[in-house]
Amino acid sequence: MENDTAGDPISGLQWTRKTTAKIAAQLNRLRIRVSPRTVARLLHQLCFSLRVNRKKVGPRHPLREAQFAHIGKLRQRFRQQGNPVISADAKKREMVGNCKSAGAKWDRTPTPVNDHDFRSQAQGIAILYGIYDLHANRGTMFVGVSHETSAFAVASIGTWWQREGSKRYPGKTHLLILADTGGSNSAARGAWKDQLQQFCDHSGLSVTVAHYPTGASKYNPIERRLFSMISKNWAGEPLTSYEKILKFIRTTITNTGLKVRAYLDRKNYPAGVKPSRQRLRQLRLTRYKVAPK
Repeated sequence: MENDTAGDPISGLQWTRKTTAKIAAQLNRLRIRVSPRTVARLLHQLCFSLRVNRKKVGPRHPLREAQFAHIGKLRQRFRQQGNPVISADAKKREMVGNCKSAGAKWDRTPTPVNDHDFRSQAQGIAILYGIYDLHANRGTMFVGVSHETSAFAVASIGTWWQREGSKRYPGKTHLLILADTGGSNSAARGAWKDQLQQFCDHSGLSVTVAHYPTGASKYNPIERRLFSMISKNWAGEPLTSYEKILKFIRTTITNTGLKVRAYLDRKNYPAGVKPSRQRLRQLRLTRYKVAPK
């Protein structure tokens, strides 16, 4: 098995690509009578274990660690100044209807759902965009009905500031947004920059956006502090209506005191809308700026 063995140099754990049935069959051909279950027990004694693939191979920016350090300094500076820091991102969209929901729940019998999750059988699609306030430990989810666009993302941020942020941070004129480097709030998306500048002009805020490195979305605080908690709350429960989705979001709480608000946005945000090149050239990013990578 030497040529089919791999291992972790730190922990000493080993694994093999061969199954216990194949190993038992080879041993039986050598007249060593053994069952696959015995092979599994012996492999455990030899420090072997079942392992899945681990996503670790990929492009790494040479300044990746410097990017994380810079974001950490920005967060600390804004916190010391009492300015708001929010983490924003789009959550996985959900089909609205009697469709299968990931996860399990305690129940006497399984909940019957459609045998196939066809879009034609659903009432609609829930486009979820979330904002997590790091200082206050408060989450806000916006449930859209059309498309995940930069206009929807910035409209969600604007609504959050109008209804919650401006009341929670009166008199503050600087806002830090932590975001992924892809999707509707991509660092390279012109529509995101255009919509943010319009938001700054309308609200009078100075906004700084700090994008996490490519492939590092799991480090965005909203992923583990808000999105994961919402997914646990509705695990195994078919999301049969927008009202049910809003209810599950609003009833998401944690031992650390997290509270979540939810709003339904029925406005249509058409996809594919881009600012003109002339508009991008005219943008004067006096209030909106991207934190250098």
